[in-house]
Amino acid sequence: MPDLKSSYDHVIVGGGVAADKAARAVHEKAPDATIAILSADADGPVYRPALTKDLWHGDDPDPASQDLNTAEETGADLHTGTPVTAIDTTAHSVTTADGATVGYGTLLLATGSSPRRLGAGQDARVAYLRSVADYRHLRDLVQEGTRTAVVGGGYIGSEIAAGLSAAGAEVTLFHAGDRLLGGMFPESISTHVAEVFAEKGIRLTGGFRLAGIDAGEHLTLTAEDGRSETADVAVLGLGAQLETSLAREAGLQLDGDLVVVDEQLRTSAPDVWAAGDIIRFTDPLLGDRHVEHIDHAEASGEAAGRNMVGGQEKYEYTPLFYSDLFDDGYEAVGRLDASLETVETWDADHGAAVVHYLEGSEVVGVLLWNTWDAVPTAREVIAASQAGRLSPDELAQQITAGG
Repeated sequence: MPDLKSSYDHVIVGGGVAADKAARAVHEKAPDATIAILSADADGPVYRPALTKDLWHGDDPDPASQDLNTAEETGADLHTGTPVTAIDTTAHSVTTADGATVGYGTLLLATGSSPRRLGAGQDARVAYLRSVADYRHLRDLVQEGTRTAVVGGGYIGSEIAAGLSAAGAEVTLFHAGDRLLGGMFPESISTHVAEVFAEKGIRLTGGFRLAGIDAGEHLTLTAEDGRSETADVAVLGLGAQLETSLAREAGLQLDGDLVVVDEQLRTSAPDVWAAGDIIRFTDPLLGDRHVEHIDHAEASGEAAGRNMVGGQEKYEYTPLFYSDLFDDGYEAVGRLDASLETVETWDADHGAAVVHYLEGSEVVGVLLWNTWDAVPTAREVIAASQAGRLSPDELAQQITAGG
């Protein structure tokens, strides 16, 4: 790594895709500006979705294939393994864990989130999956036939269960609900997903709320209702914890655990922006919200970077998110909440569907199940519905399932 200078034109705290996009935007608009990226992670920015997707299902399991080459392509001084412990918004400086003080002209907080952990001091056979180091550790733990327990039936848990199965592990997926992904999908789709997982040899155990793990010759997972299961390895997908303590201690305005930003992604402190998982922003279609997916991280990081070098760009964007589960895949916009009323349109011959999620008569989310190139139309549907130009009875004609 290059030596850490005493000050930079632009300092980015965080080492994910939002940091990468911000550095690229700064460099494009101000190629002579000095940039520092200070990341607590041991590795530089990578395309993080691959840690639960392509690296398990593709031909190349090496995470180096997902490196974004941020420093090389932006000229930024990238300092990994360099946690920032304090921000002084008056002095325009940050302090690192080793005591260094670094001045900034503008600052971006893109600290993201970390896995919610069961407790301190867990056995090394208990794994999480957020960073490249986590991925390498899990790869080292899992061999052909390794009995692997995945706890958590959400976005990450379902993806890594599929990935581990593809790598030859014997996978049991423990989830708290009645149906896998039942909080997101209507019964028609969650039932199909469960059938596919079972066909792939993944055992599903619902209604399992993890109370603790005992480490002996094998791991023993105990549920709140007293049930217990054993495994060689456990992967915990218990949700994420937003990394906003720096912002809170610096006195920035927060809404709960979210950093409040204006329409140009500025925080309440002068010359400080924020992007990615940690922000509460105003979605042009859905109002105040926060999103923890890569499309939002990339788009908000890029917009913040341009504004750090004098741009006046409004962040007026409704992010998408996506996933692949064996031969099925989906893209989605807005809120996928199975407790809402849903309107489904199916192409049964191709196992494809469009699901609209309604709050009252207004569409607040669209799921495109095995349906492609329709995200822009999904946004238009939400906008038209919110404006009262589209009734629930007209939804089936808007997007062709499987298109």
